[in-house]
Amino acid sequence: MTHKEKWLTFAPAGLMTIGLGSCLVQWAADKKRNGHPTSEWVAAGTVALVVFNAGISLFGRGVVEKMRHEIEIKPFELDYANVARL
Repeated sequence: MTHKEKWLTFAPAGLMTIGLGSCLVQWAADKKRNGHPTSEWVAAGTVALVVFNAGISLFGRGVVEKMRHEIEIKPFELDYANVARL
């Protein structure tokens, strides 16, 4: 896979996983509010936070692949306008 393909795969997958994780957090909070046993809503909340953090990780990987793609297609050019003159 190229960096562009990885970027276009990881970034949307990360955003969808973040959305799922936030929905699961709300679901776990609803379990607590409705008086379910502590072990039940704690387990649900833990799973929700794991999913949410996985989404952040996937999205971050997408950002890294985007930067690698940009570096790959555009060679580094020195900017001599910021160099001090003697």
